[in-house]
Amino acid sequence: MKFAAFGIAAAGLMLGTPVLADGQALATKHACMACHQIDKKVVGPAFKDVAAKYKGDKTAEAKLADKVKKGGTGVWGTIPMPPNAQVPDADIKAIVQWVLATK
Repeated sequence: MKFAAFGIAAAGLMLGTPVLADGQALATKHACMACHQIDKKVVGPAFKDVAAKYKGDKTAEAKLADKVKKGGTGVWGTIPMPPNAQVPDADIKAIVQWVLATK
């Protein structure tokens, strides 16, 4: 069984596909999609708009991870983003990386 799991992981790395759940699946799992969509504003901004705003910002991943964890307001208007302290840091990182890669 361990060998089979290693083989699947190695195949995923060779093909360049994520071995772990992707950011979109995690965003759905953690209810991010209730307020955000990929290409249109709902309650919060579209993920593609977030990616465009932070394109080239080397501190974007840390800023957005902090925003997801602690919540906040003011960047995209007056509607606050609630904190998501219950979401594991590894999931937040994967979600933020996926959002920043959204085109």
